Amino acid sequence: CMSEEKNLTYLVDTVDVPVESGYQVKITGRSPIGVFKLGDNFYAIDDTCTHGNFSLCEGLIFDGQVECSLHAGAFDIRTGAATDLPCVIPLKTYPVTVKDGKVYADIDNAE
Repeated sequence: CMSEEKNLTYLVDTVDVPVESGYQVKITGRSPIGVFKLGDNFYAIDDTCTHGNFSLCEGLIFDGQVECSLHAGAFDIRTGAATDLPCVIPLKTYPVTVKDGKVYADIDNAE
């Protein structure tokens, strides 16, 4: 069966994403997306904390999670799940494709 073509949006060059840190991508007409690198893998999630309206790219990364600097809530970067109070609403995550040193995401198909 044929795979459906994803509508990929370029986010950032892989070299621009610091290891164990986040990179904020602003896209016109929508809330920012955070691109995170864990080991050799890249993840794209909503960059705005669902609790405090604050950028997660500025937060600390530990055990695959990002801690929001505002109230110390946390999210799993891989799944978007809220993992520490006061955060309870999960983040949207976006399917990522890495090709030729560039990170793309299917931003119309949040999971």
